[in-house]
Amino acid sequence: MTHPASSPNPPRTRLAVLLGTVAVMTVTAATAPATAATPAAAAAALTAQDTATVSVTDARAGTGTGTGTGHSQHSGTVPLTTYFNGTAYQLRDTTRGNQRTLDAMNQTTGGTLFTDPDNDWGGTGTPANRQSAGVDAHYAAAVTWDFYKNVLGRNGIRGDGTGVTSRVHYGNNQPNAFWDPACACVNYGDDPATGQTLATLDIAGHELTHGVIAATAALTHSGEPGALNEGTADIFGTAVEFFADSTTDVGDYLIGERVFTGATVRRMDHPSLDGHSRDYWSPDIGTLDPYAASGPARHFFYLLTEGSGPKEINKISYDSPTYDGSKLLGIGQDKAVRIWYRALSLYMTSTTNYARARTATLRATADLYGPAGVEYGRVAAAWTAVNVR
Repeated sequence: MTHPASSPNPPRTRLAVLLGTVAVMTVTAATAPATAATPAAAAAALTAQDTATVSVTDARAGTGTGTGTGHSQHSGTVPLTTYFNGTAYQLRDTTRGNQRTLDAMNQTTGGTLFTDPDNDWGGTGTPANRQSAGVDAHYAAAVTWDFYKNVLGRNGIRGDGTGVTSRVHYGNNQPNAFWDPACACVNYGDDPATGQTLATLDIAGHELTHGVIAATAALTHSGEPGALNEGTADIFGTAVEFFADSTTDVGDYLIGERVFTGATVRRMDHPSLDGHSRDYWSPDIGTLDPYAASGPARHFFYLLTEGSGPKEINKISYDSPTYDGSKLLGIGQDKAVRIWYRALSLYMTSTTNYARARTATLRATADLYGPAGVEYGRVAAAWTAVNVR
């Protein structure tokens, strides 16, 4: 099984130069020099040796980017890229297009930027602390940015280097999350049963991917294009979860499993197990709601990545069937996501249906791996296995 090279969680602090108890320099680098006489010497040495990116935060005399500690509801303790404005730390990430995370205060408009005095966020990581939902959303937005940047070479959700706004505690006990193109923001409600935010890695990756879709193929949200829209969001939401390499929210082929106790919103390996999705294409699939109709796209991606039949991945058992009873081998997630992204960004349009998605992915595969490569044959076989011919 091959997955995209694990993301780092958002860049880790390798060297912090301290004055008293106030961190005044944060250095992100692959390696740090063993010694340096002064903060300036340390920064110069790192830049010279490792072409590091150096950002300075002087909590007494200025402003700048820092690395905070976040206690999330879903991903454990995580690093957060924050900004010190001279008075307080903010959930604002100037290294990723000025992404921001707001508390919607249980309203459906506006929001307040999260701030903190000591850059330690979220209390014990439970819904009792409102910041904890902001931690999940801010972290997931950073991981999603890094996935698209580091794996697929995309500079931000819209491809223009600008970040997005995440809003948590959206509405009153509203168990929903959605991308809003009007504000280039993603909104996360809370589950009324548990109070937990919906800003998990896979859900955040799904919703932010709707922004990518809007800026590329612009798939509509009805019929088969709508199915491919939702399928694409689940494909990259799953890939983001694997890319994060979290030991708390471990990569899997289930959607939304961390939010709703004992339930999975959707599955990639055997979509119909959710009770409403289709496993295979049929002539009437465009009449279904886009989530149910997205089943063949999700199923195709799983089969292309992992192959068919029983297996255990990260301690979860899967047994993916095929329409024609064929036995398939996968090509790994890294290649599968590159193929789907190239097809989406170059060959799909707003009206692409399943048949044309097959053609688009085969063209993308030929571009990346050649028309005679093993990958080309496995892409074709995976589509046939979900009855798209």
